[in-house]
Amino acid sequence: MNGILTSYLPLVIFIAIATVIGLVLLIVPFIVAFQQPDPEKLSAYECGFDAFDDARMKFDVRFYLVAILFIIFDLEVSFLFPWAVAFGKLGTAGFWSMMVFLGVLTIGFIYEWKKGALEWD
Repeated sequence: MNGILTSYLPLVIFIAIATVIGLVLLIVPFIVAFQQPDPEKLSAYECGFDAFDDARMKFDVRFYLVAILFIIFDLEVSFLFPWAVAFGKLGTAGFWSMMVFLGVLTIGFIYEWKKGALEWD
């Protein structure tokens, strides 16, 4: 039983140090920070202009389209990095499967472009 506990000792030390560092980082700003904010800092911030309507108002669908496009192309890059690292080991099947993936994304990008999702009037 003692051998099992000693094997978990580095994990317990790591969790303890991480907890102490996290608590210090949460508490120290309240002690050190300047506590007299000006009205500009206390004002509401929404896309660079003052809030003028109810928070439950409808947003333009273009905000969502841009967010979806960002997620799609962000995921594309996250798939390209491991593929590029293992490119030499994948062979022709790995190459052509990535070309199909990029082709589908390119077709989707062209479709979005033609539909005007990237136009911001």
